[in-house]
Amino acid sequence: MLDRTIWWHVYPLAALGAPIRTEHDTAHRLRKLEPWLDYLVELGCNGLLLGPIFASATHGYDTLDHYRVDARLGDDSDFAWLIDECSSRGINLMLDGVFNHVARTHPWVAEGLAGDTDWEGHGELATLHHSDPRVRDAVVDIMCHWLRRGIAGWRLDVAYAVPPEFWREVLARVRDEFPDAMFLGEVIHGDYAAIAREGTLDAVTQYELWKAAWSSLVDTNFWELAHALERHPADLLTNTFIGNHDVDRIASTVGEEKLVLAAAVLMTAPGMPSIYYGDEQGFTGVRGESWSADDAVRPALPASPGELSPLGGWIFTEYQKLIGVRRGHAWLTRARVEVLDKTNETISFACSDGEHTLQTDMRLDPAPGVRVHTDGEELYSWMLK
Repeated sequence: MLDRTIWWHVYPLAALGAPIRTEHDTAHRLRKLEPWLDYLVELGCNGLLLGPIFASATHGYDTLDHYRVDARLGDDSDFAWLIDECSSRGINLMLDGVFNHVARTHPWVAEGLAGDTDWEGHGELATLHHSDPRVRDAVVDIMCHWLRRGIAGWRLDVAYAVPPEFWREVLARVRDEFPDAMFLGEVIHGDYAAIAREGTLDAVTQYELWKAAWSSLVDTNFWELAHALERHPADLLTNTFIGNHDVDRIASTVGEEKLVLAAAVLMTAPGMPSIYYGDEQGFTGVRGESWSADDAVRPALPASPGELSPLGGWIFTEYQKLIGVRRGHAWLTRARVEVLDKTNETISFACSDGEHTLQTDMRLDPAPGVRVHTDGEELYSWMLK
């Protein structure tokens, strides 16, 4: 079941060492993922959520051709290789679909399918004309093309900005051929449930819980996390996360001493979790303000996991343990959550599917610690020494 996938989220252009703003090259970088596929399985994940891989002008979100693998990452044969390698390991592969806008130099602009409006003031991005039947037909064809190649679903970039009627029509047509495909919409703000319902999205990103998790830990205020958990939609699948390609690294935000608590929220709260590559190693990075603002949170991976710094080994082990708890209680994906107790320094919440219950207790004082248990059985515990 795709909703029980635990995703490892990778921004491939940067992670695999491709030039972003300088002159582009041609290389078979997708194949550099091979040792990392084994790594994500060792971590406990069973899904690869891959950022943009299609031909683009710079960072991947300025698409030039949705049917062609970016030459900086490889070609069609490299994608076929990736599908085979993921399949042989039982890894679900989700691709990032940018269907709100394209690069201003995309042929669609000259053809009148986009271009009247810049995307959020970015002159290099042209918003698609979503009411144009040609755009709807094109997106249906693109989605089906790559689903036929073997992907499990699509992350829909800035899904909240696309008219819901566009998603309703497009996804209905795609589901006619691929009824089991997953469509995960990026929703940063607004009424999550309404956006998902009106657009018929399978899942949406849970930014409210992300913000509450790190903010509570930074400010020693678990009331904020409690509020977010109490608002957590019980009838909507959400993609939970504590890091992605657009936000500061969680280790930089909360500090090493509270990193396990953030991971525990991710792995014991309801939803479909994704782990941004390197967070499980304690990677640090803070976004800047210039044209290279994202570089710090989108680093290159070494050639193999064996070249990672040993300093991250301890948090990798804690992630493995927490993911083990999660996989042993897969029903958590669609569980209901109840906050049992809260103070500024402590919180206890329980998740239940009506038959099973899992409780998480966290504290910040006198030292950060977390305990996960069920029916009197301790499943996981950690305390800062």
